[in-house]
Amino acid sequence: MLLLAWSASAQKKNVLLFLVDDLGYFDIAHHGSKLYETPNIDQLAKDGMDFTNAYVAHPRCVPSRFGLQSGKFPARAQVPGGKEKLDTKSLTIGGAFQQRGYETFFAGKWHLGHDESEWPQNKGYDVNVAGCSAGAPKSYFFPYNVSKNKKVSGKHKIIVGLENGAEGEYLTDRLTDETIGFLKQDHQKPFFAILAHYGVHTPLQAPKELVKKYRQKLGAMTFEGPDYIEKDGQTKMHQDHAVYAAMIESVDQSLGRLVATLKEQGIYENTIIVFTSDHGGLSNRGIGNKRDLATSNLPLRAGKGHSYEGGIKVPLIMANVGKAGVSEQVTINTDLYPTLLDFCELKLFPEYHLDGQSIKAEVLKGKKKDRTLFWHSPKGRPKSTGDTNCSVIRVGDYKLMDFYEEGRLELYDLSKDPQEGNNLVERKSKVAKAMHQQLKDWRKEIKAFGAPKS
Repeated sequence: MLLLAWSASAQKKNVLLFLVDDLGYFDIAHHGSKLYETPNIDQLAKDGMDFTNAYVAHPRCVPSRFGLQSGKFPARAQVPGGKEKLDTKSLTIGGAFQQRGYETFFAGKWHLGHDESEWPQNKGYDVNVAGCSAGAPKSYFFPYNVSKNKKVSGKHKIIVGLENGAEGEYLTDRLTDETIGFLKQDHQKPFFAILAHYGVHTPLQAPKELVKKYRQKLGAMTFEGPDYIEKDGQTKMHQDHAVYAAMIESVDQSLGRLVATLKEQGIYENTIIVFTSDHGGLSNRGIGNKRDLATSNLPLRAGKGHSYEGGIKVPLIMANVGKAGVSEQVTINTDLYPTLLDFCELKLFPEYHLDGQSIKAEVLKGKKKDRTLFWHSPKGRPKSTGDTNCSVIRVGDYKLMDFYEEGRLELYDLSKDPQEGNNLVERKSKVAKAMHQQLKDWRKEIKAFGAPKS
């Protein structure tokens, strides 16, 4: 028994990164949602470390995933704008673990690059299941590449690798099955695995029994105030979409099945589990746009596409990292790269994860370190999600937003105003001026796409 205990402790940690698409910070029950039921996510938060100041590198899918995979702010590689893929100077987080002797696995949404040479199997992952250029399925029910809505039949690219399946099979379940199959293999090396769900991205489709459950639940709920207000485009004010709620529960069930598998295999405690999202929930649309909105990110401002908190603040939970509780450390998804290497006691790659910092010490010691973070969003979609071009810097609790094409600055103290309703530009003019200069210097240094030269 002593030998077994020593052997287990001597093993390198495994990593399972569970990434959800379009899930807002308040889209889980643990963070206060009254509609969405997420018992498995909630339990992971109770057992692990729940981060209350976690961000992503961009409020849209492609650049956010670039940040996670590369450990760099996407604007460094002119993403979005000039390119929509990993640049040749990047080593992915999967590639880093692969070089350190890990078996690597990817399943689900990749959305980086249009050519097979740019997909996971050629970017550091030994196994790739369904990772390609597709940003969403045409249908969540098999066949996944056949739209149930003729009006959007050509909107999304083909998901490669899931051409075979059972009629009516649900995509979230299929990707979970594929990942469970990997977890159950006889691993001769530690593993680094990512399950990047297409859910809960549009099209909003879910199993009928779950949709029925939430329609009944909503029938007993009441909401005060208007359903929408005209702010940041048009903002959805309530979490009241039964199909979206059902999609969230399906993703939660997926996590529960993976945790159960890890426990059955006897490797749960030796596996770091990371749960997070690629950006905020879809809560905003352009004025006059009739697209179906999924959720409300309130009390955070705006959502997907916007650089306000509702677009860039996300849930982040880490389990089996040596400590549990709540962390207020400001962190961004570029940090996952060095942090996970650090927790696995592996040598870092600072020449690659230029904008990622390990927060292992802050997690274990319960302390906080100051961070300066940057965002650059040069491809706004005012007609789609209601956002316009903007660059952002956060220094300590201050956040400055430069709507550079409109000649408008906004400054917020997030410690006192997380809803971003009180613009301090006039009252804190010196702070705003200094932060604005720092932001402009950064844009110039990295040659940010579409940014003004001065």
